[in-house]
Amino acid sequence: MTSTRQQWQTNLVSLKTIAYKEIRRFLRIWQQTLLPPAITMTLYLIIFGSLIGARIGEMGGHSYIEFIVPGVIMIAVITNSYANVVSSFFSAKFQRFIEEILVSPTPNLVILLGYLAGGFARGLLVGAIVLAISLLFTELRIHNPWITASIVLLTSLLFALGGFINAIFARTYDDISIIPTFVLTPLTYLGGVFYSIHLLPPFWQKVSLINPILYLVNAFRYGILGHSDINIGIAYTVALAFIALLGSIAMLLLRLGTGLRS
Repeated sequence: MTSTRQQWQTNLVSLKTIAYKEIRRFLRIWQQTLLPPAITMTLYLIIFGSLIGARIGEMGGHSYIEFIVPGVIMIAVITNSYANVVSSFFSAKFQRFIEEILVSPTPNLVILLGYLAGGFARGLLVGAIVLAISLLFTELRIHNPWITASIVLLTSLLFALGGFINAIFARTYDDISIIPTFVLTPLTYLGGVFYSIHLLPPFWQKVSLINPILYLVNAFRYGILGHSDINIGIAYTVALAFIALLGSIAMLLLRLGTGLRS
C-alpha cells in the first residue's frame, strides 16, 4: 500500500514537472506564442467581421461578426494547442533529451499528459485572449456555459494529441509543418468558421459532414450563440471518439518507441 502511494506521488511530481516546463516554455517566449495569434485573429475580425461582414448582413439570425467569432476563437485554440505540442516534443526528440525521460521510471501516460498540458494551456490561453479581443468588436452573451467550456476543452485536448503524434513521426523540422499547412488549415477554413453549411449545395453539405472540425466549431457556436448547423450530441460523439482514437495511438507509439529510440 505504501509502495503504491509512493509511486502515485512520484508520478504526480513527474507530471507537475513536465507540465510546468511546458507551460513556462511558451510563456517565456510569449512574443512568439501568444502575440502573433492575437494579432492574426484581430485582423480576421477587422477584415471579415467589420468590413466584409457589414455588407453580408445577418447569418443564422445573428450579425456576421457574431457568427464568425466562435469560429475564430476555435481556430486559435486548434492551431495553438497543436503547435505547442508538436514543436516542443519534436525539439525534445531532436535535442535527444527525451531519451532521459524514456529511460526513467516515468510511465508513458505521465509523459503524454505532461506534454498535453502545455498544449492545453496555450490553446486555452490564446482562446481567452481572442475572446477578450472579440468583445471589442461585438457583444457576446454565452447561451450555454457548460457546452461552451466543455467543447473548447475537448477541442484543445484533441489537437494537442494530434500534435503529439505528428511530433513522434516527424524526422525534420519541415515535417512538423506539413500537417498544419496541408490538413489543418484547409479543414479549419472549410469547417463552417466563416459560413453556414446551409449555404452550400446539398452534395457539398454532405461532403462537409466528413470534416470533424465542422462539428467542433458548430458545437462551440451553439454554446455561445445558441445556433448550430449540426446535432450537438453528434458533435460530442465525434470529439470523444477522436480523442479516444488519438490517445490510444499516442500511447501505443510511446510503448513501441516509434521514432523515439535509435
